[in-house]
Amino acid sequence: MKQKLSFANRIWIGFTLFSMFFGAGNLIFPPFLGYSAGHYLWRGMLGFILSAVCLPALGVGAVAMSGGLEKLTARVHPKFSLIFPLLIYLSIGPFLAIPRTASTSYAMAVIPFLSENPGGNLRFIYTLFFFSAAYLVSFRPDKLSNCLGKIMTPCLLFLIALIFAGCVCWPVGQWTSPLPSYQQTPALQGFLEGYQTMDTLAALNFGIVITLNIRAKGVTNETYIVRETILSGMIAGALLTLIYGALAYIGSLTGTGLYEAKNGARILTWAVGELYGRNGLRILAVIFFISCFNVCVSLICCCSEYFSRQFPFLPYPGWAAVFSCISFAIANAGLNHILAFSLPVIHSIYPVAIVLIILALIHPWISRLPLIYPYTILTTALLSTAESLRKVPGWEMFSLPLLKRLPGSRLGFGWLLPAFLSAVVGAVCSCLQQIAKKNKKKGE
Repeated sequence: MKQKLSFANRIWIGFTLFSMFFGAGNLIFPPFLGYSAGHYLWRGMLGFILSAVCLPALGVGAVAMSGGLEKLTARVHPKFSLIFPLLIYLSIGPFLAIPRTASTSYAMAVIPFLSENPGGNLRFIYTLFFFSAAYLVSFRPDKLSNCLGKIMTPCLLFLIALIFAGCVCWPVGQWTSPLPSYQQTPALQGFLEGYQTMDTLAALNFGIVITLNIRAKGVTNETYIVRETILSGMIAGALLTLIYGALAYIGSLTGTGLYEAKNGARILTWAVGELYGRNGLRILAVIFFISCFNVCVSLICCCSEYFSRQFPFLPYPGWAAVFSCISFAIANAGLNHILAFSLPVIHSIYPVAIVLIILALIHPWISRLPLIYPYTILTTALLSTAESLRKVPGWEMFSLPLLKRLPGSRLGFGWLLPAFLSAVVGAVCSCLQQIAKKNKKKGE
């Protein structure tokens, strides 16, 4: 029985986890942060790394130490362990992130090279190819490290390094004054930017596939599987930090040459065009295709693995085909309508995921206070749902009026203080419950 991975296999597993996290959004947010933060770049990056790297890495570790997402959520309530993972898998899977990988890669890897609008036929052909290839690669989730870790990720890292090296050797501009949003609290604004990557939700899901790949390398002892999973999270986190820093640096140099940057994609397109001309656009197209394809495959694997366990009437290949077909249909027809529904759901469950991770990490100290879990999670879920509804046009009437008065509500953290107070109440109630049980035993 192997007790640990070899150094090489540990690196490949870490690369695989990195590729599962690093999608189109992860490419776009850091350059825009660099552009917006200007000479406050590293202060903004500090906050961004905390929310976009540390939280996801802690999420991977929390799930591993808890024995899986189902066991972790069962500490709240048995029904919660069914509903919450289902919402996560569907929201960031076929109803949002998977179809968006095809749409984004099409927009960045195909559209820029066309002289006129091709219409829907080319999109249909491209997405058909994209999801067919993704389905074939996802057919063996335990072998992802061979494709994503050993081939796709090194290619992706090399191409990003090529752009970064070009900016270092031939700067396309220089740092400028930060935009108003970064002038007062750059670290907090950076944290909010990283919050939008939604990688903390993904972290709760990816452990299931990483575990399969570790087992496929011959490690079968559960204790060592947990350890290797945590090490993979650390490797992926280190890579994410380096790449985010490089992309943010690229964005920070564009402030003097690009005066109307609406998003990170526009910033990267301008930077590579200045550096390498038409070839730069080709490099960027390959980068977006690889990152989107990696995330697409990863999410299909995670969703299919979970559904094949929870609903075994369809085997893993069948669920993979179902999710590929649903994502293909949405990418071609109704992505905007799905976004209108999915985004409020994601913003509702994201704070719940953060609180769940924190509770899992401090579980050894609160294991005898079980009511902390349901009290804290219920409060967080109610307030985060009300907060997300307040931001959806036409749904404001369903939000809580008092929410605006809570500390941090303006920034989307109105749930934070009530969650902490609920944890205190849960701890007190757990103690009272235990005292009542002891008194009852003495009375008997």
